[in-house]
Amino acid sequence: MEMRLRRDLRLMARWLPLMLVPVLLVASTFPGQYRVPWSYWLLAMLASGLFVVGDRWPLAVSVALSVLAVPLFRTPAWGLSGLVPFLGAVALVEVVMRTRRNRGVVVAAGCWALAVVLGRWGSHETSLWGAATVVEAGTYVGVPLLLGLYLRGQRELAASLRLRATDAENRRAEAESRTRAAERSAMARELHDLTAHHMASIVLRVGIARHVVADQDPRVDAVLDDVRQTAADALADIRRLLAALRDPALGEVALVDAAAVRTEVAAAVRRVQVAGFPVTADIAPDLDGLDAIGRLTLLRLVQESLTNVMKHAERGTPVQVDVVRDNAGIAVRVRSRGRSGDNAAGHGIIGMRERVELAGGTFAAGAGAHDWAVEAWLPLVEVSTAAGAAR
Repeated sequence: MEMRLRRDLRLMARWLPLMLVPVLLVASTFPGQYRVPWSYWLLAMLASGLFVVGDRWPLAVSVALSVLAVPLFRTPAWGLSGLVPFLGAVALVEVVMRTRRNRGVVVAAGCWALAVVLGRWGSHETSLWGAATVVEAGTYVGVPLLLGLYLRGQRELAASLRLRATDAENRRAEAESRTRAAERSAMARELHDLTAHHMASIVLRVGIARHVVADQDPRVDAVLDDVRQTAADALADIRRLLAALRDPALGEVALVDAAAVRTEVAAAVRRVQVAGFPVTADIAPDLDGLDAIGRLTLLRLVQESLTNVMKHAERGTPVQVDVVRDNAGIAVRVRSRGRSGDNAAGHGIIGMRERVELAGGTFAAGAGAHDWAVEAWLPLVEVSTAAGAAR
């Protein structure tokens, strides 16, 4: 809201001379001798029109207004209309304020000084022509220069303060994130030490007991199988909680179910589309079968890949996102035109590869002839369970 207000005020200031100059010219026109010539009207309106586009080309507009100021100074005008040539001084202030190159400032100041000397030469008493004109030119040039330098300093100071504030906020957020991550890691280690070992021992002992009492009542086998499955489910829950505790950036919704993961993936795709990238997405309607680690890995993989696209690809680059079932697992493919990803050793690629390998899947990323691709495959939990039972 504040930025919009500032933009509106700058726009009003830019158009103000075009609206105010005709009023000054009309107010300076009287019957008889005191009239504003039509040539002055034409030059004045041309100068105010040029001032409107000074935001885009400040140096060129400043030079043009200095050129127009010469005939405006030389043309007899009455009253407030004599202020019109000083649009050149305002343009000089803007050049000094916005231009960091000294050459541009020297050119603008020299043109304005020359315009004042040529325009005001002969307007004083004969004995004072030279000295008065030089002093007048020095004043008309020196004041805009000082004002422009002051405004430039204020702009740079404001920009520096904003940068420092942003940097301090980023450092604070980073320190808070590190503290939370350290606390979560400590909690994860404690949880693992307290429960995981005992639960794994229970699963193993129940399996041994089932073999020992293999010839007993089938109801005993059913009870032992139920205990073993319950313990295995508890281990899976512990694994899910460990993953959440070790990654403080993960949202709770990603831990709930496959439908929530699909919703989050679709939201990530929409964010890229809003950023100006045409995205074609093929997301499987059914993502059931992934465990908590697999679902979290899938979500992070898509988000990280699309973030890389927005960071490194040009706006308008076509992007293809596929999250489909493939060979008893979920295949993830994110392709974009051009070099829109990290290099093979980048931290983003390394992090994604580690996540996928932790989930028991495969990962590949790299540049092709005309595109960049990230591809991964995550196994379904049924396949992993079956493989574990077979062993």
